[in-house]
Amino acid sequence: MKSGRVVWLAQFLNNSIIGSPVSGKVIKFSNMSSQQLCVPVPIKDKEFLAELVEKGKDWTLLHGIARRSKDHFSHDTITFAPFLLFPSTFPETEFKKAKKIQTTLNQLMHTVAHDHQFLLNSLSEITNVDPFMARLVQIYQEILTEGVTQKVSLGLFRSDYMVDSPTGTIKQVEFNTIASSFGALTSILPNWHRQVLSLCGLHDKIDNIPLSNTLTGYASGILQAYDLYHSRIRSKSFVSPAILFVIEDNGFNVGDQRLLEFEIQRQAPHVRVIRRSLTDIGNHLQLGDRRRLYITGIEIAIVYYRAGYSPAAYYSELEWDARLQMERSLAIKCPSVQYQLAGSKKIQQELARPGILEKFITDPEELIAVRDVFTGLYSLDMNDPKSDDTIRLAIDEPSKFVLKPQREGGGNNLYDEDISEYLKKNQNFRRTTCMDSNG
Repeated sequence: MKSGRVVWLAQFLNNSIIGSPVSGKVIKFSNMSSQQLCVPVPIKDKEFLAELVEKGKDWTLLHGIARRSKDHFSHDTITFAPFLLFPSTFPETEFKKAKKIQTTLNQLMHTVAHDHQFLLNSLSEITNVDPFMARLVQIYQEILTEGVTQKVSLGLFRSDYMVDSPTGTIKQVEFNTIASSFGALTSILPNWHRQVLSLCGLHDKIDNIPLSNTLTGYASGILQAYDLYHSRIRSKSFVSPAILFVIEDNGFNVGDQRLLEFEIQRQAPHVRVIRRSLTDIGNHLQLGDRRRLYITGIEIAIVYYRAGYSPAAYYSELEWDARLQMERSLAIKCPSVQYQLAGSKKIQQELARPGILEKFITDPEELIAVRDVFTGLYSLDMNDPKSDDTIRLAIDEPSKFVLKPQREGGGNNLYDEDISEYLKKNQNFRRTTCMDSNG
């Protein structure tokens, strides 16, 4: 593999997405005989369907479910973010399971992130082939060597699941620890789904759509960390410290980010939020006494990353140095570099190995619950004798798998015959990881 990226092979879950996508793209619908459709599709009345689509587009735009165009980026225009016109069917028991287990998963990630030896040992193979991950590990090692300035970390995590049709149970696709997006948009979209159910005359199903408080919860979490910083670190200026959103130069996901910013300011009008790219930060960053972080003279209490999760954000050493200096600073990071590393797919694979999870979870019931949502993970490392069988199976039956690189941000996966072609071309490159399910 010439690019040197570490990839995962994930056995594909027999998952179905129910609803009509409004994004200009086609979504394949699989057999959902075990789940009743929330809204019977297809809609035979084409005129009524067209009316619903137009209403949905307008509603989402007017309520902030919006983004800038990727193809024709402009600060002066926005378009609606892709969304499902109708709500999806999801098993209630599995939904409650996902909610119940989240705290356990959060604690697991925190514990893993602070087991320095486990992190470094688990990621040692990746650093040999993935320059991006190697730089993050290098920053982490530098922080450990010189001593951690800010021992408090803030985590806004998101655990992604799909429903495995044969069993009707959820399986974890991945655990996100950096730039966990769409918390704001998904807090608002259920209101549209309630409205569309009403428009379709399905009033009896409206109460089945659960409430979502992710937006208020995210903002509350950031402000709790802000208050912690402010109470422990007395600001030397008369101006209160600010919250820094680290953003992309031309980030298109403006709706999700701005809604969170505005919710922070609704809850705490006195708190300032500033948005800067890594390049801007690199040009204006200063560390003061006790390594207080300043951007253009503004003290920063919280560094909230909505960028920096992929190599595309680091154009030069300027951006990498900015990341290092922020990690060295007194500001509370969301996430810290060790949280980012703990959320990597390689760590997810390591945790699925027999006997590893037991090192971090001692409660028997919690251990079983976490194991239950894990999907099988296999190494494609050249040093793992079992990887040959995994590769052969993936080449012969690629529809059962998803090939996932060690990257965040979406849009990087390979499916179907692309998997076979990729593995055939790169059989000599074997430092990879794979994930399997009960599909």
